[in-house]
Amino acid sequence: MEYRTLGRSGLKVSAISMGTFTFGGVGPFGRVGNQGVEDARRLVDLCLDHGVNTFDCANMYSMGVAEEILGEVLEGRRDRVLVTSKARMRVGEGPNDEGASRWHLIRECEKSLKRLRTDHIDIYFIHEWDGTTPVEEKMEALDRLIADGKIRYAGCSNYSGWHIMKSQMAAEQARKARFVTQQIHYTIEAREAEYELLPAGMDQGLGTMVWSPLAGGLLTGKHRRGRPAPEGSRQAAGWTEPPIRDLDRLWNIVEALVEVGEAHGVSAAQVALAWLLTRPTVSSLIVGGRNAEQFNDSLAAVNLKLSAEDLAKLNEVSKPPLIYPYWHQGQFARARFSAADWVLHEGNEPPAW
Repeated sequence: MEYRTLGRSGLKVSAISMGTFTFGGVGPFGRVGNQGVEDARRLVDLCLDHGVNTFDCANMYSMGVAEEILGEVLEGRRDRVLVTSKARMRVGEGPNDEGASRWHLIRECEKSLKRLRTDHIDIYFIHEWDGTTPVEEKMEALDRLIADGKIRYAGCSNYSGWHIMKSQMAAEQARKARFVTQQIHYTIEAREAEYELLPAGMDQGLGTMVWSPLAGGLLTGKHRRGRPAPEGSRQAAGWTEPPIRDLDRLWNIVEALVEVGEAHGVSAAQVALAWLLTRPTVSSLIVGGRNAEQFNDSLAAVNLKLSAEDLAKLNEVSKPPLIYPYWHQGQFARARFSAADWVLHEGNEPPAW
């Protein structure tokens, strides 16, 4: 396993983290997976054997059951690993049962600690933007949780670039703890994060943790052009995340992944993961799976080294267009770009006049 420093913190996370989205199978989560304690234990053991040290969860996964299962499975070896969790989503019918208010974040953290059978959460994320709660209140609540020893580091998830910058500034002005990481959706098919999120992460020293790095299985090579969704897949069960806006582009990317994978004797999934591990600020990829075979394949991606030719092929078929103001900056500002600017513009030439 490879270990990477999480942003500007001193924390080392495994390049592959284990996602627990499939633990519990309560409600709509059952369409993705429904692993109970013993199945979860076998998969956690497998990940530990491969050197994984980071396990990702959230309070709303199967309405708390995923945290309960993870807590039970990790009991007796909690000090060997890092545990993450999140709060913000609705978890009840009351007016304060969602959001990022001080009241909600502290209450949900304390509930998560009990379910996880631990006295602290290593990385605690605000799971989604809350535009009605002042950023000063959110950042103060996270700082209080750190001061109380209930969490070690704070992060955000599914924020926009300006949400991140506003939050970081509020924390800095109040001399409170800042975000050290963001958890985002980012794949070779969905490269929108390169417009704002990765540049903001580089500028602010945020490590990037990626959720659903295989786009819900669409980038594994099992889904192909003109074929129905494979039996047993999320898509066959009616799961619609992430959205795909250009199917032809998706299949072109999948075909390139398969071609590169065949040249290396590995799966398309490993190529998609290995590509992400070359991207700026990426610290860890959160992978899930229903069985040991899927986890073994994903974990092997850390050993795949893509050549310059491989990367050029993959980047060419997937690069995002230079939307405004980036095409204009590409024309007139390139001579004064920072490293953060080059996250998007490297290899992405503006159209000629």
